[in-house]
Amino acid sequence: MNKTIIGGLCAAILLMGCTKTDDGSGYIGPADVKIENGVMTPEVLLALGRLSDPQLSPDGKLILYGVSYNDIAQNRSCRNLWLCNTDGSDNVQLTRYAKSVSNARWSLDGKSIFFVQGGQIWKAPLAGKKLGKKVCLSNVPSGISEFKLSPDQTKVLYISTVKNAKVQQPTDSDPSLDKAQAFVTEDLMYRHWDHWVTETPRSYVASLEGQITPENSTDILGDEPFELPTEPFGGAEQLDWSPDGKYIAYSCRKLMGKEYAFSTNTGIYVYDVENGSTIPVKTDGGYDTDPVWSPDGKYLAWISMPRDGYEADAQRILVAELDNRRGASPISVPRQLAASLDRDAAGLVWHDGEIWFNALIDGIQAIFKVDLQDNLTRVTPADWPYDFFTPFGWDGDRLLTSFYSLHFPLELVAVEPEKEAFGNITAVNGQIFKELDEVTTESVLVPTVDGKQMQCWVMYPPEFDASKVYPAIEIVLGGPQGTNSQDWSYRWCYRLMAQQGYIVIMPNRRGTTAFGQEWKEQISGDYCGLNMQDYLSAGRYIKSQPYVGKLACVGASYGGYSAYMLEGLHGDLYDCFIAHAGIFDEENLWYTTEEMWFANWDNGGLTEYAYEPGKQGPAGDGRTFGGMQQAGAPYANTPKAVRHYENSPKSMITKWHTPILCIHGMMDFRIPYEQGMAAFNAAQMMGVPSKLVIFPEETHWVLQPQNALFWHRTFFDWLDRWMH
Repeated sequence: MNKTIIGGLCAAILLMGCTKTDDGSGYIGPADVKIENGVMTPEVLLALGRLSDPQLSPDGKLILYGVSYNDIAQNRSCRNLWLCNTDGSDNVQLTRYAKSVSNARWSLDGKSIFFVQGGQIWKAPLAGKKLGKKVCLSNVPSGISEFKLSPDQTKVLYISTVKNAKVQQPTDSDPSLDKAQAFVTEDLMYRHWDHWVTETPRSYVASLEGQITPENSTDILGDEPFELPTEPFGGAEQLDWSPDGKYIAYSCRKLMGKEYAFSTNTGIYVYDVENGSTIPVKTDGGYDTDPVWSPDGKYLAWISMPRDGYEADAQRILVAELDNRRGASPISVPRQLAASLDRDAAGLVWHDGEIWFNALIDGIQAIFKVDLQDNLTRVTPADWPYDFFTPFGWDGDRLLTSFYSLHFPLELVAVEPEKEAFGNITAVNGQIFKELDEVTTESVLVPTVDGKQMQCWVMYPPEFDASKVYPAIEIVLGGPQGTNSQDWSYRWCYRLMAQQGYIVIMPNRRGTTAFGQEWKEQISGDYCGLNMQDYLSAGRYIKSQPYVGKLACVGASYGGYSAYMLEGLHGDLYDCFIAHAGIFDEENLWYTTEEMWFANWDNGGLTEYAYEPGKQGPAGDGRTFGGMQQAGAPYANTPKAVRHYENSPKSMITKWHTPILCIHGMMDFRIPYEQGMAAFNAAQMMGVPSKLVIFPEETHWVLQPQNALFWHRTFFDWLDRWMH
């Protein structure tokens, strides 16, 4: 899912419009990285190519995909296009642009490629495996981030932005105040994750005959003031053309202000391209996203969460039968498929009358399929230690998809289910990994304090010798509803940690998503409880091994909260902590975060009381407005909320005594950076050895290459200082 490009940066780019071509100067390609003694370093990690967005050609013979590379000196990355046969042979680089290329798509005849570059849509002819001169198809001043071509490629659906009147700037009242900087609002939500909401994403339909401009484009939402796709991570996957090109199904949260901030009620709608009418599809009131049409246009499937306000509810597959003769209106109540799986579904794709999807199960992401009679099949075997994604195409009986593991980043792969076999299509970073010493990983079960079994991944350094003693790292996971699976990260890279000589344990504590809804849901309203004990159980397990010496506890986001919490709980289990973007003061976070539904549900839950819309509940029991209960607020007297705020990490600072590194980005609006400063200040006042790193231009993540390199160096410097 890609964020919408907009704002001043886009405007600056588009002053040049489509008239300026990319001559390739400043091109960023594979780095000439030096590997010494088989050891992966942060420099090696940042040199890896990052593959994304594979697209199968119309004739099913070629795969188009993108790879981005970093340049540390230029402090930026750039993405270019590659092309190969479906068996991986004859792999060639199509573009060598200095500006990133994204959203590349095939023409119907396979003779041209459409793509986005510099905020506009371009098209270039393909001769054999060489790309010709590109031509700009659009002139949209606010920029285009993504697009989807209609099935007959006579029209295009694209995403751009409009100004958000609810967040004003000085020039809105006086154009001469062009050097003044301020954001002015009288309502929520005025910022989201990593940006001030000065603009709203919108989706448009335009003809591909002639240049695409705002004047000849139709806004799907018309006069409705909502965002489409939904912020902050929604992209073109939230809209889907019907096979006949007459309709567009889309996901949208049709709420504004405080109602938006406290609600996840995102519905599914069907837009008639010919007459501009819109028909809602019946949904339950929670997140309903990722709509996809069946190839015959008779059915619409999507991912649905049932409960409003709960962003980590069960991700179900819903399907409704449609009647195209009556404006694609639903003629059946949506029904659930694959309910027996009790896992979160994602990545829906129709193929041969079945819905293919992926789901995390027991710490591994597997491919599944389900037909309309609800016959469910697991496609990838349970003993394959990789995370697989939903297929992007089929080559006979071979599924063309992508996968990664704790040992390597994303690559394309062909799976043969009948033979229970698979083979790599690409090896973007093959040469680098050939030079690295290999690590090993195993799955272990650790008993919990309440008699359950918790799955944990344990990764060992190269040439691990059980007769020696190693330092270890315990990963405390973000989310809080996430999973330690076989995924790869370019920041929290566990292989990088192991290759520095550390044993790494990754517990799937309460709240992780790969072990059923009950295990996942338990964490809501119990941040300070069982999941913290799960972490302590995992820490005691790994530290009890004769080959483990000192143990560190490290994590980000909810993992940062966990590090702050465990600092006051652990006694002498851990020898140092690292907390990135962590929550230190839960009450302060309530008043400064942006997605209020998240804090409201997890701090108290909307199920505590059932007030009538607009009425106030019993004194001290939580107030309501517009039907949305604030049962998780600091001023609510719900049992969960009281317990939650009384047990914030800040409540235990007098027990802090273990060295701690606090890291935060100043552009992090999910967990504002004052949380990291407060934790560091508390550690300093308690006399705890501590260090603070603030990145002024980073968000909840660290994205700029030089900042990322500094982050890794600081991370390992801290570990080396206290673990040896």
